[in-house]
Amino acid sequence: MNISQLKAFVMVVDNGSFSGAARVMHLSQPAVTMQVQALEADLDARLFDRQYRSVELTEAGQALLPVARRILESLEAARDAVVGVSDGIGGHLALSASTTPGQYILPRLLGSFLKEHPKVGVSIDVGDTAEVVNAVESGEAQLGMVGAQVKGAKVRFEKLGTDELVIIAPPDHPFAKRAPGRMEQLMRAPFIMREEGSGTRSVAEQVLRDAGGDPGDVNVIAELGTSEAIVSAVEGGMGIGVVSLWVAGKAIDLGTVATVRAKGFPAGRPLFVVAPRGTLTRAADAFLKHLRSSLKR
Repeated sequence: MNISQLKAFVMVVDNGSFSGAARVMHLSQPAVTMQVQALEADLDARLFDRQYRSVELTEAGQALLPVARRILESLEAARDAVVGVSDGIGGHLALSASTTPGQYILPRLLGSFLKEHPKVGVSIDVGDTAEVVNAVESGEAQLGMVGAQVKGAKVRFEKLGTDELVIIAPPDHPFAKRAPGRMEQLMRAPFIMREEGSGTRSVAEQVLRDAGGDPGDVNVIAELGTSEAIVSAVEGGMGIGVVSLWVAGKAIDLGTVATVRAKGFPAGRPLFVVAPRGTLTRAADAFLKHLRSSLKR
């Protein structure tokens, strides 16, 4: 049984004869007859009672007709769906990202992407690195962006761009005018840090180690759950903090905070796109290409 046979069968019914079906299908009458006969042979059932200049459905033909119509309608719907996709990239693009990419990097890059692909709808779910990777693994997100790779994850990581961590201080802070002379001076200053386990804090602590300091000696007076909160606390004169340049950029430009020159800072950390191992949707593939052209590898 094939689609051509089913179509010939339905056309004979709709046109009341083999000759009428042949005219509509632009085929010869013997060709239509052969299609129906092949279908009858495959089903081992007679579908029509041939009468003079007309045909009547048998009981088997009556049972087949609604099923054949549904199959042909489904085929047409499939064609329409493919044509719709070919007309332009659309659909929903579900993204997942850790805090800085999700709140600062991806939203800034989506504007130009959506101008090129206005039929795409986008959502961004912000979580920690493990949650982002899990979302891509499970198919809840089509793409993700994080600041670190996860060993053993069943996804693909692609390095795209970097995130710079900077130390910021109130504009009237001594370190805003003169860099601390020794690492001990820096670590004795009142520090506002992200929570334990944060990617920003992990990188900052590693930079301090590389510079000869002990992260345990840092004078942490407050731990805050977002980098925006750290920027606000520094603006309020609470102390100094380490945040992404993406987060602090506007405050630096406005002069409400100043960057501190210290050994190891600014500290660059890579950004990774997280992609499933399988085939990307057209929208996800287009956005990944957009990221590659927008961010330096």
